[in-house]
Amino acid sequence: MLVIIPARGGSKGVPGKNIKELGGKPLIQYTIEAAKELFEDSQIIISTDCNDIKETVENFGLKVPFLRPAHLATDTAGTYEVLLHALKYAENYGFNPETLLLLQPTSPFRNAAHIREAVELYNSLKSELEMLVSVKETKANPYYLLKEENENGFLENSKIGNFTRRQDCPKVWELNGAIYIINVASLKKKTISDFKNVKKFVMDEYSSHDIDTMMDWKFAEFLISNI
Repeated sequence: MLVIIPARGGSKGVPGKNIKELGGKPLIQYTIEAAKELFEDSQIIISTDCNDIKETVENFGLKVPFLRPAHLATDTAGTYEVLLHALKYAENYGFNPETLLLLQPTSPFRNAAHIREAVELYNSLKSELEMLVSVKETKANPYYLLKEENENGFLENSKIGNFTRRQDCPKVWELNGAIYIINVASLKKKTISDFKNVKKFVMDEYSSHDIDTMMDWKFAEFLISNI
């Protein structure tokens, strides 16, 4: 298994967030520590375009093998291309993994136990899987809370159902961004959005917290201090 931790230097929501200190250590360190509990350093690739991130990571003992090219470091660069770039690097050095583990640094409360459980689940199902992805149960249920405008501009339920209570609606799962376990053969054939054989790994709301905005960051600071 090849572990890829993408860490772009540019961040508009929280400037410099990947190495901004949360609870006394850089945000990316939470993800690296979780990965290192389960995998050898040689299995972990930090994909970054930023010398400051490279220096920070190497200061706590993990070699960053390359700087990501500029065309893979823009706001519009896709995760798919970043994964293929890191995979090609590994393959050029004789490492040909069957599986990729994508861990985004913006999930500081996802830990080694979550990753271990997800990998075990993937391994038990892998003959039929293109991807196992971490989720949380969403609060914004499309049968009950989410609305769309119809052709006349009136709001109607995003997903049609005859439910009078939220509790009676089918459970709906929201990707939390914490763990993606991907079949390499599938990744080489199609983009992640085209995967069909995908199953879920359920995480609780606390562990699922993802940092994208300053409000997310402030709430993460609250969680670090109070839980």
